[in-house]
Amino acid sequence: MNYAPLQTIIESAWEHRDLLSQASTVEAIDKVIAAIDSGALRVAEPTESGWKVNEWVKKAVVLYFPIRKMETFEAGPMEFHDKMALKTGYAEKGIRVVPHAIARYGAFIDRGVILMPSYVNIGAYVGAGTMVDTWATVGSCAQIGKDVHLSGGVGIGGVLEPLQASPVIIEDGAFIGSRCIVVEGVHVEKEAVLGANVVLTASTKIIDVTGDVPVEYKGRIPARSVVIPGSQSKTFPAGSYQVPCALIIGQRKESTDKKTSLNDALRTYNVAV
Repeated sequence: MNYAPLQTIIESAWEHRDLLSQASTVEAIDKVIAAIDSGALRVAEPTESGWKVNEWVKKAVVLYFPIRKMETFEAGPMEFHDKMALKTGYAEKGIRVVPHAIARYGAFIDRGVILMPSYVNIGAYVGAGTMVDTWATVGSCAQIGKDVHLSGGVGIGGVLEPLQASPVIIEDGAFIGSRCIVVEGVHVEKEAVLGANVVLTASTKIIDVTGDVPVEYKGRIPARSVVIPGSQSKTFPAGSYQVPCALIIGQRKESTDKKTSLNDALRTYNVAV
């Protein structure tokens, strides 16, 4: 489908919010959200040269809120009062959804995904075979690859706060340990392993300590890295204190058996999950 006409309308409405009252603008936004929900459009997508963020699609997600009205709706014995409808049709989509998992309409969830009691926000993409474990949150427009494991209590940040933030990207086969937080557009590459309680923001220092000299990253975890929480000294006017960082302590083996290589990584590096 040629999305150029929709993009033009979305970009105009972004600059001139009075256009949100026009039927053509509302229709264009609705079409974009429907395309995201079906997986036809993504806020960010992999290309041969790296990941491309489709800013206009993200803008459509943000503009969807002011054109929606509050309403009350029910799901069994539960009642909700919100602007956003819930995602439906899980059986035909091949998705397992455990009570009380919730996903908003406008999030794409692929076949074979398991949603334990968790939350997936509008604009997000969750790839085939991924596990979203208990009390994990996938924020607005976050991009989660295939066969990813988001462990219990994981927080994947969204782009609505702040509006200009890039989406978090978790690539295929990554393992995100319990209570990890990944926000502010951080990019976790393919098959990386984050141990329990790793916190990654755009400013978090990520230090590879596997060699003779530390190598520092920001905003990106290299593919197959095994990462644990760390701290480093920083001097303030009141004295020196320990501040959080993330430590790359090894590499997950390249293996056709991803489960085996994951288990090896967790045992070899004594990583808490």
